[in-house]
Amino acid sequence: MTDPLTLGIAALVVLVALIAIRIPIGYAMILVGGVGIALVNGIAPVFNQLKTLAYGQFSVYDLSVVPMFILMGALASKAGLSHALFRGANAWLGWMRGGTAMAAIAGCAGFGAVCGSSLATASTMGRVALPELEKYRYSGALATGTLAAGGVLGILIPPSVVLIIYAIIVEANIVTMFAAALLPGLLAVVLFILTIAIYVRIKPDAGPAHGGVGAAEFRAATIGMIPVLSIFGIVLGGIYGGFYNPTPAAAIGVALVWLYGAITREIRSRDIFGALRETASTTGMIYLILLGAELMKIFMSRIGLPQATADWIIQSGLEPMSVMIMLLIALILLGCLMDSLSMILLVIPFFWPVLVELNGGLYMGAEGSGFGMSTEDLKVWFGILALIVVELGLITPPVGMNVFVISSLAKNTPMSETFKGVLPFFGAEIVRVAVLLAFPGLVLWLPQVFGS
Repeated sequence: MTDPLTLGIAALVVLVALIAIRIPIGYAMILVGGVGIALVNGIAPVFNQLKTLAYGQFSVYDLSVVPMFILMGALASKAGLSHALFRGANAWLGWMRGGTAMAAIAGCAGFGAVCGSSLATASTMGRVALPELEKYRYSGALATGTLAAGGVLGILIPPSVVLIIYAIIVEANIVTMFAAALLPGLLAVVLFILTIAIYVRIKPDAGPAHGGVGAAEFRAATIGMIPVLSIFGIVLGGIYGGFYNPTPAAAIGVALVWLYGAITREIRSRDIFGALRETASTTGMIYLILLGAELMKIFMSRIGLPQATADWIIQSGLEPMSVMIMLLIALILLGCLMDSLSMILLVIPFFWPVLVELNGGLYMGAEGSGFGMSTEDLKVWFGILALIVVELGLITPPVGMNVFVISSLAKNTPMSETFKGVLPFFGAEIVRVAVLLAFPGLVLWLPQVFGS
């Protein structure tokens, strides 16, 4: 048989080539995985797998939370939640130099906590905040860079669809992952706001203050945030408190967002049908990618690529932390070529066994020999780090989907200016990764508190 590393790398090259010629990644993975299995074991096992694989994949109860959170996000985009969040944050922060940009970051964080999608967060908050940033004469680079970077908060601050998919892949508890993501998500908000503060100190004209709002407007804007924050509190508070698991929590979130939109008259019948169509389309896309990823996983397992890779890295003599950093750098580079969900599905099944072996094996006790933590803690820590660096693909060329979304809204700002604007936030994200690498407790503390 051909060397598994050679065969596996050849398959990945073909996969990337198919993606480059715009074959949908779900179909590309099904094709490469199916052909790979046929080459190794013959065509019969491929048909046997396809006979039961789809049902086995999609009937998993944990996956039922995906369409519910997608529907919650789709309704949130239409319900006017973003207006309330940005208005309230701007009332609190807008009086400072760069304050409106800081308010946009806070609004993105709040909306991401209800929506769970980076692209939806960037698009929705861009429509709300960009006119205000232009009104107060923010530079094009700072305005668009802030919104593109703020959109990435939607992928990590729970609930997050990508975080759910990661948990399913590595068999982690979804509630544990949500708890672990909270502090790193808040750390990103703090670092982004500090980045804006430093930016406008260096370039004062880039982010002028608007002088604040009157007392009446301040009270109205603050009160307007209460329903939105209440939805967030009820959904995640109920999960963390153990009152319900993520699927009913998402259903409650859908009902609350719809009720908010109905009361504010932002959601009408056509919006509900539009949200349902969007949910069906997005869920179908995710499930197709899941099917393709499972076929790829089966193919790679049959040629022994994950184990061969793990053995090769272990024999290289590299320190476990060095390997972790190398894997994170690889994720950053891959993020420039494909979207975050596809990358998690494709790459994690290869990276995770390597880390397990470096940590001393799957059945180690409380303390692994590699990273000084149990396998369960390692999967949580690595998952948060992986999602953070995956985020960076949304703001780095040549893909940079958040940049494209914001550039489509900011007609007067060249895309090159937007990429310049996100560079300081890219640096802030690297700082966040370094902090979490140095202090894993920032990721692991809340899951321990909640007893997850």
